[in-house]
Amino acid sequence: MRVLLGSIAAVAMITSATAADLPVKAPPPAPVMAPVWNWSGFYIGVNGGYSWGRSSRDLNFFNPLNGVTLTTGTGGGRDLNGGVFGGQLGYNWQTGNWVVGIETDAQWTGQKGSTTVVCPVAGCFPGRGTAATLSDELEWFGTFRGRGGVLVTPSVLLYATGGLAYGSLQTDLALSTSTATGIPVTIGATRSTDKVGWTIGGGIETMFASNWSAKIEYLYVDLGSVSNSVLLPTAAGFPLGANVTSRVTDSIIRGGINYKFSTY
Repeated sequence: MRVLLGSIAAVAMITSATAADLPVKAPPPAPVMAPVWNWSGFYIGVNGGYSWGRSSRDLNFFNPLNGVTLTTGTGGGRDLNGGVFGGQLGYNWQTGNWVVGIETDAQWTGQKGSTTVVCPVAGCFPGRGTAATLSDELEWFGTFRGRGGVLVTPSVLLYATGGLAYGSLQTDLALSTSTATGIPVTIGATRSTDKVGWTIGGGIETMFASNWSAKIEYLYVDLGSVSNSVLLPTAAGFPLGANVTSRVTDSIIRGGINYKFSTY
């Protein structure tokens, strides 16, 4: 009996020692939590891009003594291409997969273009080589828009936008001719006009950090029409003037980065 009890005690001691030497398994890693994206809140950002603008024109040469149109000049409109750079400020509301908001922006732009419109000699008698040189420059513009879209993923927003557009357009008109005796005459006029129009477009925006997002968007802007006129002096030997009306439109592609003030 003593032998049996001793054997049992020995086996228990060996088993305990062996179990103590076995490696202990590490606990399973905690699951990685996916970020929870929240689009609601105020944001501010910067943007930059390029614009393909167009200034169509309606120009005529006229007799300023009686207002009679002598002829309509021949020539095309003007391309107003150039870079854009500015900033934006807005607010978003998120409901489920839907995001709506408002945004305003202000843009500097280097868009400008010019063209020369020739008046036929028969129409602008008795001058020779009569022509009007037109130049347009979009000095700056801004928008105030609504935005609305759907989250194609929790961090990617596909949206449409539209609303008010405004800007400052400078128009230069120079009228050049020569008298019947060959004396050259040139006179010009410059007009800067603040215009209000409309805009529509769309884009895609993605959150890449808790408070940061990046976007790329397209805007079509219509600032309406501007007019300018110039008269040659009576010293030229005959009355002659030119009227021009330009309609300015713009196609803009720009990228931007936003910082959202609210935190998750």
